[in-house]
Amino acid sequence: MPGPGDRRRERLARARLYVVTGAREEQGDLAEFLAAVLEAGADIVQLREKDAEAGDLLRWSREFRAAADRWGALFVLNDRPDVAIVAGADGVHLGQNDLPPSPARQIIGPDVLIGLSTHSPAEFEAGAPEADYLCVGPLAATPTKPGRPATGLEIVTHAAYRAREGTERRPWFAIGGIDVESLAGVLGAGATRVAVVRAAVVRDPGAAVKALVEGLAGFPVS
Repeated sequence: MPGPGDRRRERLARARLYVVTGAREEQGDLAEFLAAVLEAGADIVQLREKDAEAGDLLRWSREFRAAADRWGALFVLNDRPDVAIVAGADGVHLGQNDLPPSPARQIIGPDVLIGLSTHSPAEFEAGAPEADYLCVGPLAATPTKPGRPATGLEIVTHAAYRAREGTERRPWFAIGGIDVESLAGVLGAGATRVAVVRAAVVRDPGAAVKALVEGLAGFPVS
């Protein structure tokens, strides 16, 4: 019988759209936001609050866990393997300067997913074997990554080539400034999965996510 890790990885393999968000404390609408994007078709939601304390992360995680369970999605916590375990998250996402994937795996065990950000073809090639999925970007300059230069589409074409030749079989997501207007170009470069931040922070996040899901539908997942 498949275990929790198997079920999470099977769900990850089908994922196309990944929404990254903060706790939306200023707006005060976290539950409503999560319901809107998940009902519209987001496959993964990530809680990203880099400077938050563990207690706050746990409090917000309850909203994410409940929403992900309701819509059959995955809940990922940014940066904190220890909190991810306590929060019952499906995964933890790590940056290049966060705790490396190998010790993170020792903390979270075999059943929790690990995601890893990569910012160049070389980092994509070196993606730690402990990672279950990779993100590539940021394709365009973005305020969520101040000081991080844009990669452009080169890293997307590189990742797509590696996926086609079979040397990289893990799911990977293009990220960084992607919205409905730029989606076609990103897909044309070879991406079949995308992660978004600002594209969902609009007056009607459900409509924005639905448009992205529809845009992805015409491209087979790789």
